[in-house]
Amino acid sequence: MDLTSRTGAASARSSHAPVALVAGASRGLGLLVSRELARRGHVVVGLSRDSDALAGAQEAMRGWGQELHTAVADVRDEARLREVVAQVEAEHGPIEVAIHVAGVIQVGPEECFDRSHYEEAIDIMLWGPINLTQAVLPGMRSRRRGRLGVVTSIGGMISVPHLVPYSTAKFGAVGYTRGLSMELVGTGVTATTIVPGLMRTGSHVQASFVGDAAAEYAWFAPGASLPLVSMDAERAASAMVDGVLAGRGLVLLSPLTKIGVRVEGLAPATTGVLLGVMARLLPSAPRGGEGRETVLGHDARARLSSSVVEKLTTLGTRASARFNENRRPRPAAGVRSETTHRG
Repeated sequence: MDLTSRTGAASARSSHAPVALVAGASRGLGLLVSRELARRGHVVVGLSRDSDALAGAQEAMRGWGQELHTAVADVRDEARLREVVAQVEAEHGPIEVAIHVAGVIQVGPEECFDRSHYEEAIDIMLWGPINLTQAVLPGMRSRRRGRLGVVTSIGGMISVPHLVPYSTAKFGAVGYTRGLSMELVGTGVTATTIVPGLMRTGSHVQASFVGDAAAEYAWFAPGASLPLVSMDAERAASAMVDGVLAGRGLVLLSPLTKIGVRVEGLAPATTGVLLGVMARLLPSAPRGGEGRETVLGHDARARLSSSVVEKLTTLGTRASARFNENRRPRPAAGVRSETTHRG
């Protein structure tokens, strides 16, 4: 990695602009959070494990009149994050803001998931925030100044059927960030737990589906696209950055998220009944142990080939094109492009 040759670090340092690090900046929400920070005068360094997606993110940012500095890093790799943090601070100056957005969405019946699904979710969405925090926090503590943000989910406050690995990891992220926030009181450093609901980022095409993949896509994709259910992603990114920079401990986004958290707190039994009814209405697992292959959203959409779902996901489809979600991730060695086989 050579941040200097790619980003003009000397000019960035001389500007004395605050430096922000965004993990998961290559597409969707992370890209929009990066744009929001850049608009507010930050030097933004975006991290992703996918170099091609990062190049696409830089192109998108240039189209918006903003600059994105990049480094290839996997949030699961603690040593790599420490290396990147050291180089960013050497070339750009101290990191004042670090926001973890990286995530993976896995949709389907619990019986179709195996241990590897849970490991992937926990490694990225729980160990990821921990690794990023432990890489940047010592410097922030020593300077008595810093802002940390972790994007969790309503799924980390209320466990949702057919998203169990996701909720498992997000519950951990909520617990970690809330506890960290309390320990940092009086240090000059703050940690913000960001709790969004569904957002129109276009990320449904990057989600992974198990079970009857087409049927799972048919309910999940519209939910992540319809205006009454999902939140405008640009507005969400702005509210997130507001909360992190203000040092707020908890940011609940959208009226539905706030209502859901309140109902769960006041009447957990009622919430359980309602979600139980939802679970019964969702697609059943295929018989005979089938449905364990993991299908990318792009391919689940092609399998479904439904004009009704296409109309219901119009806004989400537009968002996927605008926010760099249409680029396919690089398949791992030995894995077919359409599906990922686990276990």
